[in-house]
Amino acid sequence: MPMMTWNRRRMLKTALAGGGLLLSGLPAGAQQATALMRAPRRALVIGNSRYPRAPLANPGNDARGMAEVLRGIGFEVTAGLDLSREAMHEAVRAYIEGVRRAGAVGLFYFAGHGMQLAWRNYLLPVDAEIDSVEELRQRAFDISSLIDGIRGAGNPMNMIILDACRDNPLGGAARVDQKGLSQMDAPPGTFLAYATAPGNTAIDGDGGQHGLYTEHLLREIRVPEAKVEDVFKRVRLGVRRQSNGQQIPWESTSLESDFWFLPPRELRKRADDEVEREFREELALWERIRAATVPEPFEDYLRRYPGGRFSELAQLQLDRALAMMGEKKIEIVSAPQNPYAKGAVSASIGYKVGDFYQYRQADLLTRLEIDSGTRRITAITANEVIYNKGVIVTDLLGNLLRVPSGATWSPNQTAPLEFAVGRRWNTRFRVVPPKGGDSTVDLDMRIADRERVTVPAGTFNAFRVEARGWQTGMVDGRGHFNVSWDWKTWYAPGEVRLPVAFEWFVRHSFGKIMRATRNEMVSFHQQP
Repeated sequence: MPMMTWNRRRMLKTALAGGGLLLSGLPAGAQQATALMRAPRRALVIGNSRYPRAPLANPGNDARGMAEVLRGIGFEVTAGLDLSREAMHEAVRAYIEGVRRAGAVGLFYFAGHGMQLAWRNYLLPVDAEIDSVEELRQRAFDISSLIDGIRGAGNPMNMIILDACRDNPLGGAARVDQKGLSQMDAPPGTFLAYATAPGNTAIDGDGGQHGLYTEHLLREIRVPEAKVEDVFKRVRLGVRRQSNGQQIPWESTSLESDFWFLPPRELRKRADDEVEREFREELALWERIRAATVPEPFEDYLRRYPGGRFSELAQLQLDRALAMMGEKKIEIVSAPQNPYAKGAVSASIGYKVGDFYQYRQADLLTRLEIDSGTRRITAITANEVIYNKGVIVTDLLGNLLRVPSGATWSPNQTAPLEFAVGRRWNTRFRVVPPKGGDSTVDLDMRIADRERVTVPAGTFNAFRVEARGWQTGMVDGRGHFNVSWDWKTWYAPGEVRLPVAFEWFVRHSFGKIMRATRNEMVSFHQQP
């Protein structure tokens, strides 16, 4: 890349004219991914069906099917059917010791009855004679003992898959206030999957060989070169559509590296022209379907690109299309008093004309206020929100499409549809300044934490969304530029629809900071 010469300042100014708001997640390194591919694989698979009071039809078949598939893709599998509490504890103890000694990628799968009590999750052994809620703690298997064990094992990665959210197995013997399993945040280096959203119950099956969730999982896990997150996104879509929205799987992740059940033959850095070609193909597909009002185009896109650059937008449009068709989608039961999870919240998209949001901007280095302004919604279309009569335009998730400088951004997803700590995604988009030039922004993004944030507009329980990447391009056809974008944005969905604060660092390729600003919400008014 040529060094910046006399027009460096001008090129950077043009590049920065395309900027807006947001967010510092680290992309997974190829060395980490290669290490996971080479690591041993160990799995513990348990299926409990023969409960005296509430037998289940499918967990035995589910466990046998899962064990067979995992062995076929390189896992050393220990399988247990209809285990007692003592046998479950011994199997888990041996499993944790095994992954610790081998430094293995670990996978724990359970099919059977599961319950929650006081925000803790319990898996039921077949010998659990439980006549009161109090006996649940003594006679069931507390999933936190597995979590604590793998937390201390020091192995590179863990997966926990719980097809264990059937309806209350205790019948009239005891009643619990909460259905299904309680939400938990995945511990470090762990991917946690539930057959259905927290606080809801799963379907044991409709007469087939397997339960609904495991049926889809067994199929998707065998798809070559699919990252673990993409496997479960496809499972979620398939289960949702087959159940008409009455069962929607849920995941929590804290993974920092990519993992494939059936990995690519080699990990390689793709050439820039290959990345660009794939981006253009995906963008062209999205441009063709984004105004559709029926679900099929968005389903097809999400199956092809489950972790795609427009998957959040596609999921939003799918939700809207299915709602118009009468789907009654279940919701995650996320309680703020739950000490084991920071919650999951959907983006707020109930915009109204007349709503406004006032911000102030300060230099992060000098702490001096340098600007202020108000965003007022002046129009709303089917897919866009227009502020200040077109000075700023976003999509319904808040992703920028036009910024005050007049620059336009191609469709992007810097703002997610679902907020949960640990989520990761990538976005790539074009920035076109009003006076010419063209550049590409590529960002790796993650939801890093949920924390209390105080700004002039108030104190909010906000998700911190971070992104890190590069903007590269050419100005007026005469010179290249290459600058890094480093963003942090705080969202409080459910409280306020726009970010309550955002920081933006821009550095040129030699590391010098060209911009360091923080915007904070001063006041806002939004209609319910």
